[in-house]
Amino acid sequence: MTATPRLGEFQRIARFFAPLAAPEALGLLDDVALIDGPPGEQYVLKTDAIVENVHFLPDDPPRQIAQKLLRVNLSDLAAKGARPYGYLLMTALRAGHDEAWLAEFAAGLAADQKEFGIGLMGGDSVSTPGATTLSVAALGRIKSGTAVLRRGAKPGETIYVSGTLGDAALGLMVAKGGLSNMSPGARAFLLDRFRLPQPRLSLGPRLVGIATAMMDISDGLVADLGHICDVSSVAAKVEAAKLPLSAAARAALAGDASLRQAVLGGGDDYELLFTAPAAAQAALATIAGETGVAITAIGRIEAGQGVRVLDEAGRAMTVETAGYAHF
Repeated sequence: MTATPRLGEFQRIARFFAPLAAPEALGLLDDVALIDGPPGEQYVLKTDAIVENVHFLPDDPPRQIAQKLLRVNLSDLAAKGARPYGYLLMTALRAGHDEAWLAEFAAGLAADQKEFGIGLMGGDSVSTPGATTLSVAALGRIKSGTAVLRRGAKPGETIYVSGTLGDAALGLMVAKGGLSNMSPGARAFLLDRFRLPQPRLSLGPRLVGIATAMMDISDGLVADLGHICDVSSVAAKVEAAKLPLSAAARAALAGDASLRQAVLGGGDDYELLFTAPAAAQAALATIAGETGVAITAIGRIEAGQGVRVLDEAGRAMTVETAGYAHF
């Protein structure tokens, strides 16, 4: 008897949850929902969870766990072009998280609330016999009808990313004791990029009216670009040689070329991935200079389906893992 294949994350969403979606949920084909707010504005709703031993490690500093939890949600708001408004918090804590742990966790939230100009609006707190699970539901605001969704990419447009890629995936290797041949400074940089994402809130709103499709990179570049392609009914070509790398990532790849797979599919970058017409190049250069966030062209949108990655010689590369798979 043939076993029934397990459904992946997006197959589960399509089969069981998309039929339940309200009109504001965009068919559950995007990262967010949009609901009407004050005249001329919409609220952007987003929720993401992080799980112990999946998104953070048990000995990670509680302050940084809290900041990562908040920032992965703020990153999704940035990817729609929204500005943060507030958030709800759910904590399911295993035994062992004492008051000292909670004090540090709360201090991390307080620091980011001050930095990003938001406040806690409520939530829930429970215990669990399993792994600690933390979730935030973030709210943002944006001018009505201007949110940049996944579905607008068109053939001929350029694919861009912000910042650098692969640092967080390499940082997770450092957290687990790997990359021991690298300098202490490089290891510390990569570990910080894993533990403390930088939501591109100064950049995202500046891309409204320029980007035709956008999301942040959480599961991995190839997987997340695939989501844009699927919803936009297009294909993508990525040139591996153009991927922006930090000095630490370049050093890691120089020692082990196979680590390029982590750059392509490792995830946890929380950089913006977007498409724009060729005519936007000058405007994007200006925005990058004014925000201090690098913007790099890495490929093009084409007719068809799927994502191709080409090496320096223009040959198709095998991407062993396109991104993190939850199921």
